[in-house]
Amino acid sequence: MRLSAVLFDLDGTLVDTVGTRILAWLQALQEYDLKPDRDQVASLIGSDGRWLARTVAKAAGKSLDEATAEEIDQRSGAIYDRLNTDPQPLPGATSLIRWLERHELPWAIATSSRREQVRQSLAALALARPPRVIDGSQVKEAKPAPDLLLFAAKELDLPPPTIWYVGDSEWDMRAACAANMVAVGVATGAATVETLRASGASLTVNNLGELPQIIDELPA
Repeated sequence: MRLSAVLFDLDGTLVDTVGTRILAWLQALQEYDLKPDRDQVASLIGSDGRWLARTVAKAAGKSLDEATAEEIDQRSGAIYDRLNTDPQPLPGATSLIRWLERHELPWAIATSSRREQVRQSLAALALARPPRVIDGSQVKEAKPAPDLLLFAAKELDLPPPTIWYVGDSEWDMRAACAANMVAVGVATGAATVETLRASGASLTVNNLGELPQIIDELPA
């Protein structure tokens, strides 16, 4: 597997925020009388927020127009921003980023979240300089559609098949496969290793600290 750059999901991959995301979505959906099921919402974390809202509504026997789906997505983001007061980096996240920079491997974050929702999480990583972030507001459809990752590949000016996309959800793996990237699953979010593999992961790890050795062992 040739590697020219690494793209990361954010929630559940670099920072431990999946639980907060779930709470924010539950509150927002309840406000719109959609009576969400927690397990269902948990399984959808990482996907495009508008798509998530429509999926939950469909399961409840309702339909949402685009404007309402957008409204619910923004409301969830506002609640999340209020709740996300103390995000923490996940094991191996900051050390992996430092390792990539020492080895001059390009990296960026590609998240379905909107730019205004990621400020606290990025600060938690305590990086030496602001990272490149491609967010859901920059494309028509975020994950599981490939648009976000393809946009990121253009920003990096690198061919998708040489990029690894590292994520913790089924939707990350599906988006990576649809974008013709190498899907790398990390079991630090809501999905198990088995779910990640079934969703298309070419490689799975228990935490990000395992990746430097794997990259080091790639053929030259």
